Amino acid sequence: MRADAEFFESTADARVESVPLAHLSVELGHFYSPDLSEDDDFFVEHFRGIARWSATARAACHDAVRGRNARISTCVLIDDYFGQPESPRLLLPKLIRAARNGGLEIDYLARESGCADPAEPVDPDPAEPAETGPTGLSLAELVEARIVEDPPPDTTGARPPVRQTGWLCNGQRSPATDRHEAMKRPAAWLPPAENAAVNHSVFADIELWRDGDRGRQWSCAMLAAVWQLLRLGVLRDQGRRVAVPRPVPEELPDDWRRLPPVLQLNQRAAPFSAYRTMTICAPLFLPVENAVRTILQQVAVDPTVLGQVAARGADEGIVLPPAVVDRIEHLFVDTGPVRGAGPG
Repeated sequence: MRADAEFFESTADARVESVPLAHLSVELGHFYSPDLSEDDDFFVEHFRGIARWSATARAACHDAVRGRNARISTCVLIDDYFGQPESPRLLLPKLIRAARNGGLEIDYLARESGCADPAEPVDPDPAEPAETGPTGLSLAELVEARIVEDPPPDTTGARPPVRQTGWLCNGQRSPATDRHEAMKRPAAWLPPAENAAVNHSVFADIELWRDGDRGRQWSCAMLAAVWQLLRLGVLRDQGRRVAVPRPVPEELPDDWRRLPPVLQLNQRAAPFSAYRTMTICAPLFLPVENAVRTILQQVAVDPTVLGQVAARGADEGIVLPPAVVDRIEHLFVDTGPVRGAGPG
């Protein structure tokens, strides 16, 4: 008999909705379009390759909750933003079947375009909030609006803000040396500097988006940052929940954008969002994941939401790090062949 429960905060501010939380969300794959055209054997190899690491993450979570029944959910993210994978009708059964043949179960599947495009309610339930909440902004826009830049010490603010440039960094960029006023000596080159450097700088300069003739294209790093906030259950639109997991429709469409941002594939699964996240991925994803951490260090999460989650964790004897970025963990391991990593 299943004993898991979905925990809600009964005393939370009525203006800020709460979400059910698992103890751990384990990501089993972030598949790009070239991957998604592969056959069953490709995915079976992938899931078999990470099954041992998923088991390790689950065991660590069981130890952390001190004998309680650990609530652990799994998820995958598919790229339907930078490319067009084969239809949900064909791909969803293939992924589910391959995971089971590899010894794993996918509880939730999310669309990367769901993080970028203004969502439209899909067969809305009157008892549930609309996917976008009251503002109609995309999830990426919600996160972009909460970026609070970390200015380097002793700077004047002359550097254009991220909202103008679409670039975010963790320190001081090198000054330009190729342009200077007439009759003045060229400025001397200076190295970039990380704000919170330990002995030596590790400077990161990250493109969040690119504006063009077809509008704004969000970067892979920005969308992955949105994805982590969703998995941590801390993203809201004016206090309302966003990207609420929906069941798989009886008849799958041919177009991914006709599906909700997050699909619940396993009706017995623990909640989608969790106190902590674990992402299992190949080492070549390290630059993107480092960029995600840099972005999230400069995102101001709603303090009421943070208070909700912290209080609920305390009720279960779980002490969470104050910064959401410290609730994110990674396992960089060989996950088998990866065809399309690195768009955006």
